[in-house]
Amino acid sequence: MSALKWGLIGASDIAATRVIDAIRASGGHIEGVMSGSAGRADEFAAVHGLRYATTDLDELLGWDIDAVYISSTNDKHFDQACRALRAGKHVLCEKPLALNAGDAEAMVQLAEELGLVLAANHHLPGSPLHAKVRELVADGAIGTVLSAKVAHAVLLPQRLRGWRLGQSTPGSGVILDITCHDASVLNPLLGNPAAVTAVAVQQADWNIGGQEDAAMTVIRYERDGTPPVLAQTHDSFTVGYADTSLEVHGTEGTIKVIDAMTQDTKGQVLLTTKAGIRDVEVDCSEDLYVIGLRAFAAAVEGTGTPTATGREGLMALKVALAAQESAATGRTVRIN
Repeated sequence: MSALKWGLIGASDIAATRVIDAIRASGGHIEGVMSGSAGRADEFAAVHGLRYATTDLDELLGWDIDAVYISSTNDKHFDQACRALRAGKHVLCEKPLALNAGDAEAMVQLAEELGLVLAANHHLPGSPLHAKVRELVADGAIGTVLSAKVAHAVLLPQRLRGWRLGQSTPGSGVILDITCHDASVLNPLLGNPAAVTAVAVQQADWNIGGQEDAAMTVIRYERDGTPPVLAQTHDSFTVGYADTSLEVHGTEGTIKVIDAMTQDTKGQVLLTTKAGIRDVEVDCSEDLYVIGLRAFAAAVEGTGTPTATGREGLMALKVALAAQESAATGRTVRIN
């Protein structure tokens, strides 16, 4: 596999703490970074040993690169991704792909028309834990699936309590930040998301941005030949003393994944059936972002598939947007 040459769009925390190391560990090389702030771009490049820094997207797209990683604020993703695709670059984009489903659909279609790889940087679907859950369900280990429950309530680190909570910032709030991650796990596991009912609130006294920081949703999933499945999620920036988890309940058993939804998961998969409780062995030693970057590189080579394709990122966004609308209107929202 040839080494991909990358440009970074956004001098972000996630790029600094996760993705730069993952690109390099997967064999890639990073040419430089673009940021809206010249000072931030220069400092970021210096800290991370990058050759170039710029505030001009066209300049970045003119570098000798194969792909871009986009981690700017959510409202910039659509325009930047489309410009990169039109410049012939493969795109790994942070979630959400866009702020509305129409833009995300257009982005996906553009990538398909141009024969380029577009992937959403959902790290969880590539987790060995979730891969094992999908395998167990597909093998019939718990019979017919009836319901699922995600606990994804965490405490937002202080360094990240900026634009994510700004009520006037497009794409802010807990639903687009966390609920879409839940959907990236639940969608390939349960089928087609059909309807969402959600409630969202503001809880933290430190949340001065005014945006909701906690939400609960119920998602109805449909799959031909099986009963509808109900999935419940609890997503929060305000909970500091709880583990994340995933439960999947079926007619013949239950799968529970402890420490299931974090970036540094060393979780445990428990299978409960009439035979008792069994600890299912899973190797969680590899970094989730390295798994994702390696899968992206394989997709570019034509030998693999991203852990979350553009279309899968689109469906995760549709669930999150439906949850936002439901929380705002108090009504169940159907997904087309």
